Amino acid sequence: MVNIEEFAKRLKIIIDYYEISAAILAEKIDVQRSSISHILSGRNKPSLEFVLKILKVFPEVELYWLLNGVGKFPSDKNIIKADSTPASKVLEKNEDVKLKPNLPPSNLNSEIERIVVFYKDGTFKNYNP
Repeated sequence: MVNIEEFAKRLKIIIDYYEISAAILAEKIDVQRSSISHILSGRNKPSLEFVLKILKVFPEVELYWLLNGVGKFPSDKNIIKADSTPASKVLEKNEDVKLKPNLPPSNLNSEIERIVVFYKDGTFKNYNP
């Protein structure tokens, strides 16, 4: 049996980890804002569909950790981050950043298809060259 209060705490950990609001979480997993609010307050239990949506959108979340607190978050699988420092903290340093392409030699002459900028409020902007 899932402890609703503990589940709500773990859901809050996910929200804090990704630095998003409950409203943005609801948008990302395609549920109503009230669903998130009711789960966080302990009023409602999460449905299986709700849990599966979280796992689909956030692959770093382990099922057993989310439901029972067993395991860890974020999981080691599917994590691309090499550093746990949020990008916002790195950019605050006002240092010159030199980017090196991480492409195999055969792809060095490839053209950029598009650039996507993601904002903290969950919106994004596409730039096509």
